[in-house]
Amino acid sequence: MKTRIALFCLTSIGFAAEIPSAEWQIKTAVLAAPEAEQAAATVLGYNKEGALVTLRPGTNNLICLADDPKKKDFSVACYHKDLEPFMARGRELAAQGKKPGEIMKIREEEAKAGKLPMPDKGVLNVTVGKHNEETGEVTELYTRYVVYIPYATPETTGIPLVPLSPGGPWLMDAGTHRAHIMINPPK
Repeated sequence: MKTRIALFCLTSIGFAAEIPSAEWQIKTAVLAAPEAEQAAATVLGYNKEGALVTLRPGTNNLICLADDPKKKDFSVACYHKDLEPFMARGRELAAQGKKPGEIMKIREEEAKAGKLPMPDKGVLNVTVGKHNEETGEVTELYTRYVVYIPYATPETTGIPLVPLSPGGPWLMDAGTHRAHIMINPPK
């Protein structure tokens, strides 16, 4: 798999100091989606008040999440719509001030109790890069891939707990509601 490298001059399409324009958020959020699916993906991003909103409804199975303007590093993600309850619950708990370990524990309990619907599979792509706040440029993009398969283990999948070669798949959080295959292509 090839790592995508791109350079965007964002000042020309409305980059603002605190909350970027909806156009910029959409253009960059879909970088985590396969190119053929970018135009039809739903995009969640931030309004002028900083609240997460739907910037663009989509017509395919992907939801893309714009870069969080409150965080220093550039990171966007796209995932299958069936993962939205899981993702939304994580965002809700984070907004309540819960720490990552607490969020994982609460979602695990809710998934086991049937309160949090978990699909039997779902893909998440995360694209990170370097964002120059002065120029609005985003460079050095790198995408990693996550395939959720709740409660999977090395025994049920044959997938190891560590990559056997650079960029090889491996199973993270085995046996839990958030078990997933990680694929980190070499940079």
